[in-house]
Amino acid sequence: MTASTPPPPHPPGPGVPPQGGRRGVPGAPGPVPGHMVVCGDNSLAQRLVRELASVYGQRVTVVLPSLRGGDQGPQIAALVGDPRLAVRAVEAQVPDDAALREAGIEHAAALALTSGDDQLNIHTALRARRINPELRLVIRMFNRTLGRYLEDLLDRTIAARVPGLDQRSVDASTTVLSDADTAAPSLVAAAVVGAGKVIQADGLLLRAKERTIGTAGRRDPLCTLALLPDAPDSDEGDVYTDPEDRDGPVLLPDPQEMEGLSDDRGTVVLEAITRRSDQPGAPLPRVPRLPVGSFFSRRLRASLLGLIAVAVLLAATNWYVTRETPLHSAYVTLLNVMSINDPELDGSTWEQVLQLLGALAGTALLPLLFAVVLESYGTFRQAAALPPPPRGIEKHVVLLGLGKVGTRVLDQLLELGIPVVCIERDDEARGIAVARARRVPTLIADVTEDGVLEEAGIARSRALLALTSDSGTNLEAVLYARQVHPGLRVVMRLFDDEFAATVYRTLRDTYPGAQTRSRSVSALAAPAFAGAMMGRQVLGAIPVGRRVLVFAAVTVAGNRLLEGRTVGEASRPGCWRILALDTSPPERRRADLASLSPDGITYTLTGDLVWRLHDGYVMTAGDRVVVAATRDGLGALLAGEEPRGAGADPSGTDGPGAGSPAPAP
Repeated sequence: MTASTPPPPHPPGPGVPPQGGRRGVPGAPGPVPGHMVVCGDNSLAQRLVRELASVYGQRVTVVLPSLRGGDQGPQIAALVGDPRLAVRAVEAQVPDDAALREAGIEHAAALALTSGDDQLNIHTALRARRINPELRLVIRMFNRTLGRYLEDLLDRTIAARVPGLDQRSVDASTTVLSDADTAAPSLVAAAVVGAGKVIQADGLLLRAKERTIGTAGRRDPLCTLALLPDAPDSDEGDVYTDPEDRDGPVLLPDPQEMEGLSDDRGTVVLEAITRRSDQPGAPLPRVPRLPVGSFFSRRLRASLLGLIAVAVLLAATNWYVTRETPLHSAYVTLLNVMSINDPELDGSTWEQVLQLLGALAGTALLPLLFAVVLESYGTFRQAAALPPPPRGIEKHVVLLGLGKVGTRVLDQLLELGIPVVCIERDDEARGIAVARARRVPTLIADVTEDGVLEEAGIARSRALLALTSDSGTNLEAVLYARQVHPGLRVVMRLFDDEFAATVYRTLRDTYPGAQTRSRSVSALAAPAFAGAMMGRQVLGAIPVGRRVLVFAAVTVAGNRLLEGRTVGEASRPGCWRILALDTSPPERRRADLASLSPDGITYTLTGDLVWRLHDGYVMTAGDRVVVAATRDGLGALLAGEEPRGAGADPSGTDGPGAGSPAPAP
């Protein structure tokens, strides 16, 4: 590819220090109409640039502070210097108007803002929308409520900036995504059900499982995603992701070609995770409330009951002696107990004795009331604090780290009704407030200290989720937990692909009977961000060997490969397959099929999507379908072009990225 000469750099804008000047990287191609712009120098930005350039073949311009430093500057510089990729860079400390114009924002098709600073992303999005009202925006934000308001605000500015322009006819939209929200379902599924990958579609939770042809039919799968060369060890195996042990799989095989194959042949099937049949539609369990009896200790309750019994006995005796009404006798007895009655100088001997006994009982009243106040205060303080792990807790999930990702994972685990014990070193972390409000047992401690995992009940737990931002801490916790509980299912957050692959293979060989998963949040989130920039909604991606199957919602109108064709005619074995049809009217069609249902996670085959479509169904312009496709296949389908070959991947870009190792499962 011949690189054009970059335009001369703009002078620094107001408020930008001289050392933070911007410049186009020499030798990089200049901006062209319809290119993609990515702002940021973090791991998400680096993976997003690689995804857009190597998988989708897009021209990408990166706006970042420096190619020589920062978080991912050198890694992005390697992409800029790769002659196979059309990537250029603009260095700017702040993505202001001058930096955005130098990146060619006026003629760009989409802009992704990947900074972890919500305020900076909002400011940059407003700048970009003002410069180019038709720009497609993809914004990373943690605050979901603010994100919804921002989406509506930025979409409304299209009509405000261009009067008389029909917003529906403009291919411009604002998509607010959270990398934590995107990655959380996969992390939860890996820990709870052992699935390597899950997908949410119209409130339905889907997972890919490795099964034999003979056992797959018992689970009534939605479709067969891949045909494996060898049979798995058991029908409960997970999707394998280490291709060094096997030949490559056949993605999206033709159902006719599978007829007559051995029942022991391995496959990867797509299944729906449903509720148990004995509890259809059962509401999700709620966190139990604090019982009233726990406000007072057993000894204090016994003392109160004893004092009340003495007062009742004295009142009954007074009523028997004086022959007054029961109410009068009870009143006089209470006055005697509280020592506010006049002496019974003219009363009978029995009345004087009862008064003395009441006064004697009253001497225990004041310290008893003081003890009630102290215990109530202590109980309320304990209720406001984080509860410790209960004794004997078992079959729970130990969650290490309550940052952005850990908080989202905690929310989903609680929605599923799964008991959780959290460990967090920082008592001001994001998820501490959630854990306190939901009464989740939490330890404020350093997991590397002796006895912390034992106190969390790691020996009796079902899984460990190590999700701190420190790969070393996550690995240390996993290695120690494996010594205590060799069969424990572990999911750890690791950032470096090569390191993750090495750790995975070592743990797999050392503990062959246990499930190990390593995940990178940016790697899980990048396909969704890239899909939104390309103007489509990607529901998720499932790794199969070194290749990836992408699930996306595609509009039929205007696509010559879909409109007017039957489901059987439109599918291309090895490239894409049509899985479901959205039956909702276009005017009431949900924009985000990947969002959860209103009650959390639905777990039932309900909603507007129709699965297991008949091959003879003819698709019309008003339809929207969910497809499973290879990355090259999805690109060809959306472009309305016939694929280069069934399952062909001549560029090698169907994997995690050109020149990069496959992420460990």
